[in-house]
Amino acid sequence: MVTYNQFTVKNGLRVLIHEDHSTPMAVLNLLYDVGARDEAPDQTGFAHLFEHLMFGGSVNIPQFDLPLQRVGGESNAFTTNDLTNYYMTLPAINLETAFWLESDRMLSLAFSEKSLETQRQVVCEEFKQRYLNQPYGDVWLKLRPLAYKKHPYQWATIGKELAHIEQATMDQVKTFFKKHYTPQNAIMVVAGDVHTDEIKALTEKWFADIPAGEKYHRAITPEPKQTKARREIVEADVPVNSIYIAFHMGDRRSKQYYIGDLISDILSRGKSSRLYRRLIKEQLLFSEINAYLTGSIDNGLFILEGKPLPHVTPEQAEEAIWDQLIDLQRFPVSDYELEKVKNKIESTMVFAELSILDKAMNLAYFELLGNADWLNQEIGTYLKIDASAIQEAATALFQKENSSTLLYLAKTNDGTNNSTNI
Repeated sequence: MVTYNQFTVKNGLRVLIHEDHSTPMAVLNLLYDVGARDEAPDQTGFAHLFEHLMFGGSVNIPQFDLPLQRVGGESNAFTTNDLTNYYMTLPAINLETAFWLESDRMLSLAFSEKSLETQRQVVCEEFKQRYLNQPYGDVWLKLRPLAYKKHPYQWATIGKELAHIEQATMDQVKTFFKKHYTPQNAIMVVAGDVHTDEIKALTEKWFADIPAGEKYHRAITPEPKQTKARREIVEADVPVNSIYIAFHMGDRRSKQYYIGDLISDILSRGKSSRLYRRLIKEQLLFSEINAYLTGSIDNGLFILEGKPLPHVTPEQAEEAIWDQLIDLQRFPVSDYELEKVKNKIESTMVFAELSILDKAMNLAYFELLGNADWLNQEIGTYLKIDASAIQEAATALFQKENSSTLLYLAKTNDGTNNSTNI
C-alpha cells in the first residue's frame, strides 16, 4: 500500500506527498494533463515538442540541468497521447533546488527563437530516426489512423507529419504553453525522505504565487463504434513480414481494461503463455508474437503483433492468431492459468512499490485518472476477475468488425512498394 498526504494550492495545483524515510533520496514528479490528444489536427506533435522545450531553460535559469547536476540530481520526462510527465531525483537534503527549477519553468519558460529552433531540430531528427528511417518505425503512424477515424488518438505522440513541427511558429508555441502548462492543469508528487509540513512550506514558497491561468476544458470527439473490419497492406524495406491486429476496447478506468490486461498476459506473458507455446514452440509459425494494451485514458486498443516465419503466409499467420482468440471465446481459462497471470501482475505491482520514483509517477497518474487511492485498489480489482469475465470480455472484444489489421510485408524481389487499403 502506498501511503500519501494531499492538498491543493489556491491556484489549483494538486500536491501529493509520500513519505519514505528508508531512503536519503527524494523525487519531485510533475505531471501536466496534456498529451497528443489535446493537439489540433493541423498542429500535431506539440506536446512532445514541449517535453524538449521545457529543458531549454527558463528566464532565470538559462541552463536547466546544470543546477540540478551540481546538487547530485538528474531529470527526465516523457510524453504520451494522454499526458506529459517530468521528474527529478536528487538527495532529499537538496530538494528545494527541484522546487526552484520546476516553479521557474512553469512561471517563466524562456521562449527564444534559438531554443525553439534547437528543439525543433532535435524532434525532427527523432521523427526521422525512430519513425521514418528504421524498419517498422512507421507502424503506429499507419495503425493509429487505421483504427481511429474521429478521436485524436489517430496520430502518434511524435505527430502526424514532420511539417507540423517544422512549421511551428513562436506564437503557436506560446499559445499551447499558456493553455496547458498552468498550475491547475498539473499534479505534483513529492516522494522520499521528506516531511509533509516541509513540502507544504516549499510549495507555498515556490508555487503559490504562480497565476492559475485559464481553465482548460477538453472537448474531444469520441470514437464511434467500429462496425466493419479494416485492413491495410503495406510493402516496405523490412527484414520479414509482420502482422498487427488492433481491437477497440474500454478506457483505462473501466473494468474492461483490467480484464483485457489479464487476457494479454494469458496470451503472451512469458514462455508459458498461449501464443508462445502454441504458435512459436508447437506449431512453428512465428518467430515472435505479443499481445498488449495501449491503456489509454479514453477508449484504447488491444493489440496483437507477430512476425511469421518465412515459410508462413500472412493468411496462415492471421488465421492462427484468430484461432487462439476464438479458443478464448469458446472455452473458459483454467483456474491455474488465471491464477498464474494474477500472481505475475501482483508481484510486478508490489515490486514497483519499492521505487520512490515509480510510486511518485503512479500516484500522479491515478490522481489524473480521478483518485490517487485507486493505485492501492488495483491488485484487488485484478484478483476479483474470474474465468467467466475473461470469456465474456473475449467474446465481445475479438470480433472481426471490431478489428483493424495492418499487414506489413517485406518488399518483393522486383523492389515495388505498394500500399493498399481494403
